[in-house]
This record gives sequence, C-alpha cells and structure tokens, in this order.
Amino acid sequence: MMHSPLPSGVASGSIGMSAGIRRGLTALLAPVMFACGGGSESDLLLVTTTSTQDSGLLDVLVPIFERDSGFRVKTLAIGTGQALAMAARGEADVALIHAPELEERYMKGGAFSRRLAVMHNDFLLIGPADDPAGIRGGRDVDAAFSAIAAARMPFVSRGDSSGTHRRELGIWQRLDIDRGGAWYIEAGQGMGATLMIADEKRGHTLTDRGTYLAFKQRLALAPLVEERGALINPYHVMEVDAGRFPKVKAEAARAFADFLVSPATQEIIGSFGVEHHGSPLFFPDAQ
Repeated sequence: MMHSPLPSGVASGSIGMSAGIRRGLTALLAPVMFACGGGSESDLLLVTTTSTQDSGLLDVLVPIFERDSGFRVKTLAIGTGQALAMAARGEADVALIHAPELEERYMKGGAFSRRLAVMHNDFLLIGPADDPAGIRGGRDVDAAFSAIAAARMPFVSRGDSSGTHRRELGIWQRLDIDRGGAWYIEAGQGMGATLMIADEKRGHTLTDRGTYLAFKQRLALAPLVEERGALINPYHVMEVDAGRFPKVKAEAARAFADFLVSPATQEIIGSFGVEHHGSPLFFPDAQ
C-alpha cells in the first residue's frame, strides 16, 4: 500500500472514546480493514466529518444512494483533518469534508482525482442564554472571542483537527490570544459531543449551524454571534485517486460523488431540516 505523507503542519487529530466506543474502534480498524481488502467489491468507504453524521443528513442520503446504485456505503465520521489524512493514504474511497484550504493542499499533493462543491452552512458562536460574556447580537466574531478570553469564560474547543476546530484555531491565532488556563477546554470530540460538553459546563463553542439545529432541543445554549460572511462553512466531496491507490473503489466513489451533486440530491439537501427546524440545515452548492 502506498502512503502519502501529510502536508506540512497538518495534525492527525484524535478521537475521544467517551464519544462512543464503537466510533473509536471503527476509526482504529477501518484502515486495517481497507488495507486487507475487507468488504465486497460493492462496498464504498466514505470518510466524513461528524457534522454530516450528527445532523442526520447521511441517514437520509445514504439509503437512497444504496438503493439506486447497488453500492453499499460504510461511513466513518471523524474530524476533517483525520478524514483527509486517511483518504490521502488510500485508506478510504471518497471524502465529504469542510476545510477548503486543507482540501486544496491535498489536491495539489495528488492524492485526490476530483473535488466537487456539494453544500454549505455556516458557523455560530453559541453560549449560555443569559450571555455572561456580553456578546449577544454582535456581528464581529473576533471581538466576541476576545471578550470571552478576557473574561475567562469557559470555551469548549473540539480539539480534533476537524474543519470546525481549524476555523476556531484560525480566529485565536489571528487575535494572538493565549488560551492557557482552565477556561479553555479541549474536548477531543465530534461536534455533537462537544455541544453537550459545552452545555454541561455553561460554556461557549463554535459550531456548524446544522449540528446545532439538530441538537437544539437538548441544549440550554443559544446562538450569540452570527457572521455569515466570515463564518461560511462549505462542504466538498473528494474522490481518492485510483491511479495512485489501486485498491480504491473508483467506480463507486465516482457514483457517490455524482449522486451528491445531482439535481435530485441537491433538492433533498436544500429541504433537509425544514420540516423539523423551520429552516434548512444545509444549502446546495452544486452547479
């Protein structure tokens, strides 16, 4: 099996076992199963961010794809950094992720043959509804992060090299803020688990809108800062290059990517969440 090195500065991330023993074991065993040829020729290994899983979108899309294509999908939901690193080693067939700058670096590295825009939502800065940091209603996310740090209000980071984590770190780095101290908590978890930890600790966190809406009824936290321009969150599907990695299920990967950007699927994506949340969790982006 050929191995593609990580681009410089890319961390592999971590999976917290408290998010579920099954998820952790799957993440550990999936590369071994792939390398050993586990599964049939009709199996497709999809690596994706936890937000697509936690929002429930894949629970809708995958059964439709399986029914219409005849391929079966095995889904591994981890942080985007981990997902891309795994796919770039040829240990998955296709990735659905949301870290544009990192995705572009991997594309230049040649591990992927195709990258297509699928959808977007945006990030929210959420926190206790009584707003102890005094940031509610602001449109400047940098100012809000600065206020949280200055007041040493609890902030729960995903800490998992996901697209959400990378976006959060970019804000702190831009502000040159020291995050040392008990107020800054690294969960090492997916988005859903991070939301629950933040809720328990009456803390703040950065979340994609889709996962927040899916978990909203279980949380006392509320959106405090929304800045759609600066906090846009695009998702792309990326096919692993079968020329570099012969074990890749290229036909299945291309079928899945084409399915995601097809007009019928884009319509489903655009309406997903409206019935239960009053607004879509994602917005279709395929041309």
